[in-house]
Amino acid sequence: MVGVLFRNMKYNLDFLRNNLHINDNVLHSAYEMGVQKVVSCLSTCIFPDKTTYPIDETMIHNGPPHTSNFGYSYAKRMIDVQNRAYYEQHGCKFTSVIPTNVFGPHDNFNIDDGHVLPGLIHKVYSAKQNGTALSIWGTGQPRRQFIYSLDLARLFIWVLREYNEVDPIILSVGEEDEVSIKEAAESIVAAMEFKGELIFNSTKSDGQFKKTASNHKLRKYLPDFQFTPLKRCRKPVTGLTVTMPRPESEEMAVCTDKVLDVRAPGEGERCP
Repeated sequence: MVGVLFRNMKYNLDFLRNNLHINDNVLHSAYEMGVQKVVSCLSTCIFPDKTTYPIDETMIHNGPPHTSNFGYSYAKRMIDVQNRAYYEQHGCKFTSVIPTNVFGPHDNFNIDDGHVLPGLIHKVYSAKQNGTALSIWGTGQPRRQFIYSLDLARLFIWVLREYNEVDPIILSVGEEDEVSIKEAAESIVAAMEFKGELIFNSTKSDGQFKKTASNHKLRKYLPDFQFTPLKRCRKPVTGLTVTMPRPESEEMAVCTDKVLDVRAPGEGERCP
């Protein structure tokens, strides 16, 4: 169960309980069925709110997470605890990965449930359709690292095949590739050729200011892995299908627009 910042803030208990149930059901069922390996997906929001940067895999439990999504964060932290316990008691090779913000085709573009970039894409699309200003909650100053979904998929397969630690591993672009929400929004505005006004609503919460993650551990394993740069958002292409709800019904409207050039280097090649 996952949601955007303001949904997390409203339903912290639901995110805690539902994700704890999911964790326990999946991992214990895997143990009972003799599954050889489980790779669970965590989130950078699990890291302490008050910390030093860049964050790395050793810092997960060093303090409380940001108050805005503590329910989701603590539930995700418990996967790491459970993985260690299953390994110590039963020898299970259960591990986890910690990706940064994901973007790419076939994303969840729902404003209530989607993540940063697909939510921004939906907002730009709606502003273009309605001829209105583009209003983005917060100041636009918080910073994030974005990883292309195909890059993440290739890394997931590598983890499944080659990564043998129980300890989690961060899957992320480098610290130097971190961008502000304002920069990400401007990239999407340019890619979708939005000509209207861009407004940042500073009366709304920014959430956690930054979660700069180190990929040093990943680079020790895969020093030559090439990530797809977010700057490709500035080069619009046609053909990305975005699914969004029609306001007048529960049906889904499919629209194709100029959004992102997200082809990965070496796309179609074998996983690393």
